[in-house]
Amino acid sequence: MTSLFKPAPAQETSRPRGLNDSGTDSGVVAADLNRYDPEAVARLYRGRPQQFLRRLWQTLIPIGAFLLAVLMDRLTGRLGQKNRVREWGRQLCELLTKLGPAFVKAGQALSTRPDLVSPVVLEELSALQDHLPPFSNAMAMACIAEDLGAPAEQLFTQLSQEPVSAASLGQVYKGALPDGRAVAVKVQRPGLREQITLDLYIVRNLALWIKRYTRLVRSDLVGLVDELGTRVFEEMDYLHEADNAERFASLHRHNQRIAVPEIHRRLTNRRVLTMEWIEGIKLTQVKEVQALGLDPEDMINVGVNCSLEQLLEHGYFHADPHPGNLLALADGRIAYLDFGMMSEVKRSSRIGLIRAVVHLVNKDFDKLSKDFVQLGFLTQEVDLKPIVPAFSKVFSPALTGGVSQMDFKSVTDDLSGVMYRFPFQVPPYYALIIRSLVTLEGIALSINPKFKILGAAYPYFATRLLVDPDPDLRNSLKEMVLSEDTLRWERLDDLVSSAARSQGLDPETLVDSTLNFLLSDAGSMVRSQLVGAMVNQLDVMGWQVACRVGQRLPRRWQLHGLQSPAQGADMPPPLWDLLVILRKLPHFEPAMLWQSLPRLLGEPVVYGMGLQLARGVAERGVVRLVRDVLLPQQGLPPAGSATAAS
Repeated sequence: MTSLFKPAPAQETSRPRGLNDSGTDSGVVAADLNRYDPEAVARLYRGRPQQFLRRLWQTLIPIGAFLLAVLMDRLTGRLGQKNRVREWGRQLCELLTKLGPAFVKAGQALSTRPDLVSPVVLEELSALQDHLPPFSNAMAMACIAEDLGAPAEQLFTQLSQEPVSAASLGQVYKGALPDGRAVAVKVQRPGLREQITLDLYIVRNLALWIKRYTRLVRSDLVGLVDELGTRVFEEMDYLHEADNAERFASLHRHNQRIAVPEIHRRLTNRRVLTMEWIEGIKLTQVKEVQALGLDPEDMINVGVNCSLEQLLEHGYFHADPHPGNLLALADGRIAYLDFGMMSEVKRSSRIGLIRAVVHLVNKDFDKLSKDFVQLGFLTQEVDLKPIVPAFSKVFSPALTGGVSQMDFKSVTDDLSGVMYRFPFQVPPYYALIIRSLVTLEGIALSINPKFKILGAAYPYFATRLLVDPDPDLRNSLKEMVLSEDTLRWERLDDLVSSAARSQGLDPETLVDSTLNFLLSDAGSMVRSQLVGAMVNQLDVMGWQVACRVGQRLPRRWQLHGLQSPAQGADMPPPLWDLLVILRKLPHFEPAMLWQSLPRLLGEPVVYGMGLQLARGVAERGVVRLVRDVLLPQQGLPPAGSATAAS
């Protein structure tokens, strides 16, 4: 491979850190900002009006022309046409790309906010790319020398002649260390922090103006810009990205199907990131993946399960899983790259999301609307009455074939329309989750056009619902498997069958979790159902035995009431039903249940269940004796069929 070691021009290597490309010192303070602080940024540029006005002129003219054209369409009524709105969305993407990295990032942030932008424009913004032409290699070498304290040729034995990729924040070279290990060297664009800081200041002021004087988008644009500024500053700090990569690797160290590049800390600083070079194939390159002897659909399932583990278990997830950041490796692993955009979800929000799925499966849209309040999408003051039928209109048709057959992209688009019409405020974590899942589904659809991300996700969801000991999830499981105090075996069967398809499910853990649920307060109604069903079974079986014995007695001793055989004796007992369901789990053995018997016998609730069972069978036997044996002459119907449990 050709090496690249060109000495940087003197004016670039000798320039003090923080100077912008114009050579002025107006960016010195901006270069030293380690985190986004809108007040600090405002103080900086209020003292530099010339620089602010020059950049404002460069942005205000094209933005103003765009807004004026949109306004003319609005006044003439043309803006109401869907195709016209879509065309303006495309032109907005082109405009943002020309204006630079900060505006591109702003557009990408808007593409995840259905509460702020109409669905048609949202779709166009979702295609906004941040690929920009590469900057000069001389500038990249100067940045490496300045940040790492030595020229590139002293740190790397080899470096690619040209960058292998370039984006809005930086570009990547392939290199080699003195010990021969291949590395990826990510170098930040020169003057990026200064440009981003100034543009964020301008965008924030534009957001204030749009919020006050136009109705193009909904409220809280300023909050969106501040959130964007925080994230972009984190992305520009490669030390922060290195921390993210190492944290991600630590959380997924147990997963033998996930690879994360090693960070070389000695060769990493704020503007230069050096990590292990990983050779792989994009998941979307189906033929190349198959040529490695891998099943593309299996690789997608690995990615989906990893994403769900990130979201629902760790609460720390990769928010930008586009095709270039997910590689299939020859050994069957998936490699995650680029950890600049990560996000966190609080445990309460993760539990809330699972609870919302339960209410979605149950088509309980009233509770679903309340879930959106708990999750922070709606304030307590919002009237939920008109939102409930809107949810029903969106979700009911989609749930016809079950949640696993839902078209996620279509439902998300329809839900975006609801969020735009009603006073929703989308939390940042939700916007990034949707972006992550939609992107992942897009990758999967390129492999399998029939892929359903919710269908792939449901096994993991079912597992969390069955095994997570969280009290809220125990109550959610109760909601899922009980209907009007009746145990829905088909729903429990569906959950267990789905969980059986989940990777890494431990049957012993599920058995323990099932027993814990049955013994908990949340399982009280299930216990009552089991006791009632067992009373029915024992009563029917006991009556059948009594009838058989009675028929064998001498005729003069036979009682008329014992001539009718018990009905329902062939019905399997409820514990047998549970055993049949559990046997669907891979590696399940009935001995796992018997091993828990000593523990169960020592539980007070099990003792109480035994008393209820004995009392129920005794009461049922007395009723049969009196009604069907001692008083047959009154014409009462024989108790051949089981009645409700006492």
